Amino acid sequence: MARDKTGQIAVVTGGAQGIGLAVAQKLASEGASIAIWDFDAELAAKSAAALQSEYGVAAAAFDVDVANWPSIERALSATEAALGPVSIAVNSAGIAGPNVIIDDYPIDDWVQIQAINTNGSFHLLRAVLPGMKARNYGRVVLIASVAGKEGNPNASAYSASKAAVMAMTKSAGKECALLDIAVNCVTPAAARTRIFDQMSQEHIDFMLSKIPRNRFLKVEEAGAMIAWLCDRENSFATGAVFDLSGGRATY
Repeated sequence: MARDKTGQIAVVTGGAQGIGLAVAQKLASEGASIAIWDFDAELAAKSAAALQSEYGVAAAAFDVDVANWPSIERALSATEAALGPVSIAVNSAGIAGPNVIIDDYPIDDWVQIQAINTNGSFHLLRAVLPGMKARNYGRVVLIASVAGKEGNPNASAYSASKAAVMAMTKSAGKECALLDIAVNCVTPAAARTRIFDQMSQEHIDFMLSKIPRNRFLKVEEAGAMIAWLCDRENSFATGAVFDLSGGRATY
């Protein structure tokens, strides 16, 4: 049975494509108005227009660099002016970086990955939580990775950034636990999205070999779980890490 998110305003970072778009589509199908925050402004605008056309909901696109705090502040102000107070936030923006051993890992790439994956998650939380606290309602989902649990070889920066996202989720969830605010994260195995363009074929093959289901995650599967975590029905789970690894994770 479809859940009803009519009247909810959802921000989805990285929502122009991949898992972020699948989340936006699922939330829109349940009646939520959607704000896509993405650095690819042209694609974000096309995705927002498609959501409006297909689901009949309000949808808008905003050019956002999640690593840049002023960019996040501007986007939140513009979103709430256009659509209303944000009650749902999903951080799907992220990069993988190169596949290199730690000894040789490029410093600039390490810094960029932490800026987008870790700082971006922090920026989203810092932006939306004050309003959610004032209204005593909110649902936030950060997208981590099974790499944050297990530490993929030749992907130290990505693995470290996603481990940080999990710890941040736990902190925020506990800080908001006495309010009707849920902050959770999911740890997907790899899905065939544009992030694969940043990876070597050897690394892609390695990831697939670790998944007991012997296939990659479908973005629609991620969208379904994340949409439930964003629902009023999810009124107890918070500060939690939900596994989407196809049986790979052992904890």
